[in-house]
Amino acid sequence: MTEKFPSQRFSIAPMLDWTDRHCRYFHRQLTRNTLLYTEMVTTGAIIHGKGDYLAFGEQEHPVALQLGGSDPAALAQCAALAEARGYDEINLNVGCPSDRVQNGRFGACLMADAHLVADCIKAMRDVVSIPVTVKTRIGIDELDSYAFLCEFIERVADKGGCDTFIIHARKAWLSGLSPKENREIPPLDYPRVYQLKRDFPQLTLAINGGVKTLDEAKQHLQHLDGVMMGREAYQNPGILAQVDSELFGEAQAAVDLIAVVRSMYPYIEKELSQGTYLGHITRHMLGLFQGIPGARQWRRHLSENAHKPGADVQVVEAALTLVADKIPAAV
Repeated sequence: MTEKFPSQRFSIAPMLDWTDRHCRYFHRQLTRNTLLYTEMVTTGAIIHGKGDYLAFGEQEHPVALQLGGSDPAALAQCAALAEARGYDEINLNVGCPSDRVQNGRFGACLMADAHLVADCIKAMRDVVSIPVTVKTRIGIDELDSYAFLCEFIERVADKGGCDTFIIHARKAWLSGLSPKENREIPPLDYPRVYQLKRDFPQLTLAINGGVKTLDEAKQHLQHLDGVMMGREAYQNPGILAQVDSELFGEAQAAVDLIAVVRSMYPYIEKELSQGTYLGHITRHMLGLFQGIPGARQWRRHLSENAHKPGADVQVVEAALTLVADKIPAAV
């Protein structure tokens, strides 16, 4: 009998401009168990925006909404709306270091105010029954001691009632580094996150930052409850085809990547009929055949043709012919 693991065991990070609903639908064709996250959505966009910032498809479950904000009342309002829409989890962003996010007083700068973060979490937990979690860094600027991290976690857990944290194992510099540099320049400190689990064994702790292979994920899972993979999952999505068997213990046949692409066709046709451009969907699929002969031709054909007027699934099928005869039946 397969052991039932929580979805937090492996998740795909919220990534701005990347993990939209088309991306999540595609990723779900590759893995049934992985927890998927939305892009960060601000409370202001949800409450005052003209678009539907909570839209997602039923096929995406389990799916978490990541919120950006620091007003407990606004966060509670958005959390309640999200639960009513069917999200499986609410996550508060306490990790993004961009200037725009800081100016809105949310993201990584909130690490300096654990009391406020606790208030935000409690306000959301008071109005929803689904999990409310925090994604954070190991520190910001000069506030980067292990004692500071422990005090932050303890405050948010005790006063806010948060029992699940996703820890990006880098500190963030709030000035002087771009968001991209903040993902690469501050050194990773995995042992610090491992120590956190030893000191807070009652909490569910997942790690994020620099994870590129499922073997690395397995190493982290020897110390922690979960692993969040970011850019590698997006740029090399074929890796997700192994997650259910490798990390969730499911007995499954090898995944046929050609069949995965074709499983997208009904979704693509439905979206096209509603005015979506093909390229808005296929841009998330470009890296699927990474490392396989024909992958470059696949990417090029989609990149050059998916944005043309009238582009439809025939563009994708034509791109498949450039790689299909070079790939094993299943990988």
